[in-house]
Amino acid sequence: MASDFEAQVRATNDKINARTGRPLVRAIVVGLALGLALVASLVIVKELYMIFAGALVGFTAWELASALRFAGRRVPRVPALIAALAVVPAAFYWLATGHWLVTIAGIALIAVWRLVELARPSARSSAREVLLDLGAGALVMIYIAFMAGFTVLLTAQDGGQWWTLSFLIVVVSVDIGAYATGLTFGKHPMAPTISPKKTWEGFAGSVAAATIAGILTAIFMLGQPWWVGVILGAVLVLTATAGDLAESLIKRDLGIKDISTWLPGHGGFLDRVDSSLLSGAAAYALFLIFT
Repeated sequence: MASDFEAQVRATNDKINARTGRPLVRAIVVGLALGLALVASLVIVKELYMIFAGALVGFTAWELASALRFAGRRVPRVPALIAALAVVPAAFYWLATGHWLVTIAGIALIAVWRLVELARPSARSSAREVLLDLGAGALVMIYIAFMAGFTVLLTAQDGGQWWTLSFLIVVVSVDIGAYATGLTFGKHPMAPTISPKKTWEGFAGSVAAATIAGILTAIFMLGQPWWVGVILGAVLVLTATAGDLAESLIKRDLGIKDISTWLPGHGGFLDRVDSSLLSGAAAYALFLIFT
């Protein structure tokens, strides 16, 4: 009887994994571990968030640069990593000025490094190829370091750590709502050429989950009226969905399923934080509006 039950559990798990395209149990374990580390870094001493954010930014910048190199773009990974990491403390201690200036300096560093590489005979490329490489390097800095820097910039504000935690709770709720309703009721693809598994039914579930999470975090965590939570949920469900689709489009253009395989059940770090990149900038804007 025990073996029959075990077989049924495995069969059910296999069906879920086949439907989602992910090993569900490992995905949940990794997600919980990241979530606990995030909450600890924000609640205990918010300066610790720089370590958490720096690790995510560094790994994500490296894996995107590596994926671009796999696709033929010669993005220098070492300067990309150094520049991306530098954005985190710059945004935390020097706020918006440091956020912008270090991002621009990072783009320049990557560009100069790539141009210096051309001095080697083996690294010679056409002008078009070099321009594409420079654009790919700028993409790593803007898409990863600059956008992620908004969460650091937000956390650095007085009481900003609660806004960071709130917007991340809403974004996670968007993912869970989309996953649960899409898996159960999903029939109508939202963007079949970009992300075949994303459905309008899943999007409806994400809207409901984001609205509930937005209202609850606004009232109990941010000290804001309920209608601010509605706005928070409405804005973040759009940015989180757009961020997910943007990353899917990048992977489609590169011809890969996951940016990397570093996180069991999730693919790469970018596969995990894609919904948060645009959402961090939106949350920072809402913070400036409502505080």
